[in-house]
Amino acid sequence: MFWLGFLISGFFLLPFFFFRKRALALGLCFIFFAIGLWRYGETAIKPANDGGNPSVVFGTVVREPILKENSKQLVVRAKEETVLVISDRYSQYQYGDKLKISGELKLPPEFEGFNYRGYFAKEGIYHLVSYPKIELLEKGKGNAVVTALFSFKDRFRGVIQKYLSPPQSGFAEALTLGDEIDFSNVWKEKLNITGTRHIAAVSGMNITIIAFLITSFLISLGFWRSHSFYLSVFLLSLYILMIGAPSSAVRAGLMGVLLMASQNMGRLSSAGAAIVFAAGFMLFSNPLLLKFDVGFQLSFLAIIGIIYLQPILFDCLNKIPNPKFFPARTTLSATFAAQIFVFPILIYNFGTISLISPLANLLIVPFLAPITILIFLFSLSGMIFFPLAFLLLPPAWLSVSYIAFVVDLFSRFPLASLSVVGVHWIWILISYLMLGTAVFSLNERKKRANFLQPS
Repeated sequence: MFWLGFLISGFFLLPFFFFRKRALALGLCFIFFAIGLWRYGETAIKPANDGGNPSVVFGTVVREPILKENSKQLVVRAKEETVLVISDRYSQYQYGDKLKISGELKLPPEFEGFNYRGYFAKEGIYHLVSYPKIELLEKGKGNAVVTALFSFKDRFRGVIQKYLSPPQSGFAEALTLGDEIDFSNVWKEKLNITGTRHIAAVSGMNITIIAFLITSFLISLGFWRSHSFYLSVFLLSLYILMIGAPSSAVRAGLMGVLLMASQNMGRLSSAGAAIVFAAGFMLFSNPLLLKFDVGFQLSFLAIIGIIYLQPILFDCLNKIPNPKFFPARTTLSATFAAQIFVFPILIYNFGTISLISPLANLLIVPFLAPITILIFLFSLSGMIFFPLAFLLLPPAWLSVSYIAFVVDLFSRFPLASLSVVGVHWIWILISYLMLGTAVFSLNERKKRANFLQPS
């Protein structure tokens, strides 16, 4: 398939090589398309066996365990492959534990509407074993730095859970750690209804918005643009490390850093090439991301929206003040630009349209950066110096209570959301073609207006 695509690419490329740049670009697109087909074929889902056989696996827990409502998920790396182990929720196994696992290896299930097999394959996991017999062989076999980070995260979470009760503790953990452990199913549904679920998860869109807002917030505090860039990169890196550096967050963080770098250089409009290059490099490394990683799709589209649509919305929202101490206009235009660009993907993957999402996000998102920083300071103070944490407790509680109040209030509205079933991918393609055409036309009109404007 690769060589066929390569020959077709050459057919389109060579006759026009010396004549038209657009024909050259078209030929290059075909070449990269052929390379993409080849890479996807090389990394396609190829399980070692069909599973269903009793097995004994010796391996080490290589990621932070994931707590679910009734279970705990352990990612165990053995000599042969990486296996997902589903154990009892209250089991004490942690990162770095070396285990002996006796159970039945199975292929991940495939449900209508979601391909778990592909979802796990992008992370190199092809088999799972449910509630096996587990024997702890050794502890402390993980990376010392990662172990220290997870220990810090547990202490950080402990401060939140000690001084805040649900749902405030759930929102505080979601904003700072990306955890939904303390959220009940009722509150998760409220977040879905109001279209604010992105604030409670380490999603590509969330990290992208956080990256943009941190820089804008620091500039509003009086930092120089270059200083705010380096501090923003440090804070974003610290955030990703503290939540365990999942691959999805690292990918989104890389794109976020590129976005902040363009913002720092004052050339936000020219950042598209760098973002596309970064996305292309990630896809060459792991082509399964494009099809099975919604977070990758969200982070890429959110950044593209901020680059190309945010300046247009910024001009349209000229009646909203944008003071240095609180850049509401910048924050809202960036948030809406990201949400508009991820809207079709969200509908396609989750089948829900929140009718009151714009208004709910309007009341929440502008405050996310300062509230997140406040929760960080509160939790760190609780770990280091209790009297300072006691002083920060009232504003921290009021901040997350405000978010909970907005989510709860808007979730009660009748017809707050609609379910959309069976959206075909062709409609997603049409949506982005229309959106891309509209944004391109508006940017061209803006360029002409700026060119004709007298100096």
